Amino acid sequence: MSAPQTAAKAPAKTIISFENITKRYGKVVAVDNVSLTIEEGEFFSLLGPSGCGKTTLLRMLAGFETPTEGRILIDGQDVSEIPPNKRPVNMVFQSYAVFPHMTVAQNVAYGLKVDGIGAKECAERVEEALALVKLEGYGPRKPDQLSGGQRQRVALARALVKRPRVLLLDEPLSALDAKLREQMRSELTQLQDKVGITFIMVTHDQDEALAMACRCAVMNRGLLQQVATPSDLYEFPNSRFVADFIGQVNLFEGQLVVDEPDHAVIDSAEVGVPIYLDHGVTGATGSTVWAAIRPEKIEIYKRIDGAEMIKMEDAPQGHNVVAGTITHLAYLGSETVFDVTLMTGHSVKVVRSNLTRWDQEDFSWDEPVWLSWHACSPAMLTA
Repeated sequence: MSAPQTAAKAPAKTIISFENITKRYGKVVAVDNVSLTIEEGEFFSLLGPSGCGKTTLLRMLAGFETPTEGRILIDGQDVSEIPPNKRPVNMVFQSYAVFPHMTVAQNVAYGLKVDGIGAKECAERVEEALALVKLEGYGPRKPDQLSGGQRQRVALARALVKRPRVLLLDEPLSALDAKLREQMRSELTQLQDKVGITFIMVTHDQDEALAMACRCAVMNRGLLQQVATPSDLYEFPNSRFVADFIGQVNLFEGQLVVDEPDHAVIDSAEVGVPIYLDHGVTGATGSTVWAAIRPEKIEIYKRIDGAEMIKMEDAPQGHNVVAGTITHLAYLGSETVFDVTLMTGHSVKVVRSNLTRWDQEDFSWDEPVWLSWHACSPAMLTA
């Protein structure tokens, strides 16, 4: 029986295009030949360490900085010569920039009044914006009567009230405490889904980007490293930098000694046993490569002297199983983090979920253990 026919999905519309954008400050290259497209309705994140160029790229989109080279298009229109207040974007700053002498309603209405919007329409749109960010009834209050999370909502309402095509968020949660940050992550994603506006967020927080964005662009030293969904960035990084920046990772250097269509083998002196992958890879046999294995994908077992070595079912004997000794462990409630030193002297990080209340008692410092991982776990990197 043939598979049921499904309607073809309409292609996504590109709303933002960065075309070969470079920004120099004297001899310093802040953004280096970046080309990138963002689709309408996306929650997109620019992610990277401090000084990588992500905020500069956002400020060029907002119109606060001018590219040294290249073009920025919004809805196909080159906005290079258009001033910030004429672009269909609005920005929420890291500091919120809420006016302390104005009420909440006056803060939200400020941009509308500058644009000459009438009092009746202004009041209606302010009420609508406050409802969107769950601040109904807060209009008469002053900012010093609000919590940090509420002040952030005021800044969001002030940006949304102008109904921009694109909302720019510069480290929007960095001033909040950890618990409130987690709450606001959920609220921001729900808000973006409700209003349907394209959100572009700058952050150095990997968890924030992975939890909120549809796609992320990872930057380093002004260069675009990888653009992908959060899951692809984590599971299929394209470089050691991305693998190391996104979450925790164990990187093992070695040589690619076997490369067949259905499997590959890396010989790593750091691990001491061959690393077996259940798929072919892109690389020249004999070249230097790195196997990236996430700590939670490594299993840990007690090692009893004289007992037979364990074997991974999806790898040949002698592959993907290595002996070591626990040199440090940290109980974190839901999980325990282990530092294990292999016979080669190389240190490996392992994260083990605590599935019962007694799991933390299973292992101790200086205990000999086996580590193992499935053949599908490592990602092979060539750079």
